[in-house]
Amino acid sequence: MTTILVTGGTGTLGRLVTERLRGDGHDVRVLSRHAEPYAVDLRKGGPGLDRAVDGVDVIVHCASTPRGGDEQAARNLIGAARRAEVPHLVHISIVGVDRVPLGYYKAKHAVERLVEESGLGWTVLRTTQFHDLVRTMLRAFAKLPVMLLPAGVDDQPIEVAEVAARLAELALEAPAGRVADMGGPEVRTFPELARAYLRAEGKRRAVLGVPLAGKAYRAFRSGGHLAPQQAVGKRTFEEYLGERVAR
Repeated sequence: MTTILVTGGTGTLGRLVTERLRGDGHDVRVLSRHAEPYAVDLRKGGPGLDRAVDGVDVIVHCASTPRGGDEQAARNLIGAARRAEVPHLVHISIVGVDRVPLGYYKAKHAVERLVEESGLGWTVLRTTQFHDLVRTMLRAFAKLPVMLLPAGVDDQPIEVAEVAARLAELALEAPAGRVADMGGPEVRTFPELARAYLRAEGKRRAVLGVPLAGKAYRAFRSGGHLAPQQAVGKRTFEEYLGERVAR
């Protein structure tokens, strides 16, 4: 039995990683700001973090927020892992963090570099956007009578449970460095995704592409966030929506 710490273990991804590993019989500790007995704010660190990592074989680092603080959180986690001599740190990242000059992507890329330079055994997996995130974005766009979408941008959403399964596999393997990216099964235009969302929700909206400005938008238009050569995901966006509606 392996002892594994999952940071962000109550989140969308971390919860599924935790369930998967526990289902396979491993001892899993969940670290988040409010999950006892390992309630820790990674951005602040402290003795609670040292207790959480003490004696673990693997850390799966899922904790992240676009509101800022990921780099400091990673520094604190890596420092604690070094002190505890943790053999393996697995980190989840995003396809395109080195190509799309978006603030959150830049922070995720900086965390990758911290992991690589940590002196620990490490594994980094990048994936495309989760179905959940794309649905949340489209729900926000659909609040208006006309869905205004970024013109010329495609996406490649992936099922979060498939990513969780891959992370669980990597946690039980030897440190592998940067592993192959995971992309969703299909590269789709945003209008296609929007119309699929509207059909599933039984809504009617006009869909209009709006050109935007800036380097990040140009990078998204050029597909910097896509992994068409690694379209390993199985579940389509329509299949995901169908289950959500059924619930």
